[in-house]
Amino acid sequence: MFVHAIPGLAPQVRRELANLPGVRVSDVGNDGRSDVILCEVTPGREADLLRLRTIEDAFVEVGRTLRSEGDRPTWIARRVVRPAQLTAGLELWRAGAGRQRARTAPLTYRVVTRVLQERTWRRTQLRHAAEQVVSKLRPRWRIADPAALEVWVLEYTRGRFVAGVRLTTARTRQHGGRAVERPGALRPTVAAAMVALGEPVDRRAQRVLLDPCCGSGTILVEACATGWTVEGRDIDPAAVATSRHNASGARVLRGDARSLDLPDASVDACVSNLPFGRQYTVPRDTRTWLRQVLGEMARVTRPGGRVVLLVPDIPQDVVPAELRRRDRLRLRLLGVTTAIWVFQRR
Repeated sequence: MFVHAIPGLAPQVRRELANLPGVRVSDVGNDGRSDVILCEVTPGREADLLRLRTIEDAFVEVGRTLRSEGDRPTWIARRVVRPAQLTAGLELWRAGAGRQRARTAPLTYRVVTRVLQERTWRRTQLRHAAEQVVSKLRPRWRIADPAALEVWVLEYTRGRFVAGVRLTTARTRQHGGRAVERPGALRPTVAAAMVALGEPVDRRAQRVLLDPCCGSGTILVEACATGWTVEGRDIDPAAVATSRHNASGARVLRGDARSLDLPDASVDACVSNLPFGRQYTVPRDTRTWLRQVLGEMARVTRPGGRVVLLVPDIPQDVVPAELRRRDRLRLRLLGVTTAIWVFQRR
């Protein structure tokens, strides 16, 4: 199998995959739009992988090959769409909810291709070649867009191709969607990764997570889904109302991230997508605001707890002495470069 992740999230997704029984990560790359993590999965363990909240899409592999062994679209297509593996992939795909009817109805499909260079041939040539291979193997299937089934062929590293049947849907990666939307809302998979990075080393029976700039409540939803006791704050009344709709399991109040209404060392993690001037702005100058917010997060987070923030840059001189940086993941979101910063409270 292989999975897609937001560009830059591969290290976190790889760690989560490595912790799953019966799953072994075998390779990592990027197809130009998404990080790609390939893994060997023990039969019967596929559902564990599909439950990961940090992946964008999951595929059951139907073949792989190297460009160096034959740099022609027709040759590559025959190598990456193998008959036996396509049959096994189809059975796993059909096992998904609501797909049993595909056994009797004429099945529609489409092929999606991504390549890292088009010097010798074009991506569309590989797509047409793969369509021909699939149509020979499954002559009753019909090409359509949109389609019930998708076969993806990816060059995930220079010269390395893998193909698979997509098991997930747009609704899967949105984790069911939000009841109320706001502009600039965080992708659920990124929120899930941030919540996972906020997990304290010494886990408690009751873990309290705070998002002091909760916006649409996406981080709150992900934290509730993984068993945290969740607090949300936002200075915008409209954001508070939206978060309450989307994250009914969280306690959401109006509040200023620069002056939190919580006691010292009262939460195990602060996790937040900070406003940085695109959809939402901050009062005064950014450095002063950031210094004040980080100071409050350090105050309310217990020693050993985590502070996890999504923001393009955090100058070192605004970070309070109580916070020690543990990690930084550079991400690419909707064409914008940003980063997840992970701090530990001393």
